[in-house]
Amino acid sequence: MSPHRHLVRNILASIGLVGAAASVAGLTTYASFTDSTSASGSISSGVVDVNLAAPGVDNRLTVAATSVHPGDTMQRAFKLSNSSTAGMASITLTTTATTSSALDTDATNGLQMVIDRCSVAWVEAGTAPAYTYTCAGTTSTVLASRAVIGSNLTLSDLTLTAGATDNLRLTLTFPSSAGNSFQNLSSTIQYSFTGTQRAAQAA
Repeated sequence: MSPHRHLVRNILASIGLVGAAASVAGLTTYASFTDSTSASGSISSGVVDVNLAAPGVDNRLTVAATSVHPGDTMQRAFKLSNSSTAGMASITLTTTATTSSALDTDATNGLQMVIDRCSVAWVEAGTAPAYTYTCAGTTSTVLASRAVIGSNLTLSDLTLTAGATDNLRLTLTFPSSAGNSFQNLSSTIQYSFTGTQRAAQAA
């Protein structure tokens, strides 16, 4: 074997040893111990759910009134329930006229409304549609007298805890100050109740 070939083979062998040593050194440098752990938790969101009772003795809001005259009043009892998964911060009322006239647009001589709460169910008397109601428990004012049309009206003294039901009575009054221009008019009032969730808290 020629000295030149022997020298080349020694050089290649040396390179191979250096490469192997470098590989071992690399494994030694980058090796590490590891460990892991984990946990999982279920999260479900709540529901805000405010409901009117079905039309009937527990909800007379859909009962129409006809041939009303200045000075007349119309009473309609209804039950409003909190079917939410938690208490609510507030309930508001928005009223709109799906059929409109001066009965709802005239804030002074048009229809005025009041909402009261009874601690027990209202006792109904009279024949449809001229119902009247008395409270055998304690009464309180939920909405003071005002024009029938309003937006986001805060209702006070309601039971806002989950599962609670309030016994309410709406009274509409046709002011005695209404003049001849109010004859033969018609309005349809829609009542929309909105519940707002309780304040944010740790859960």
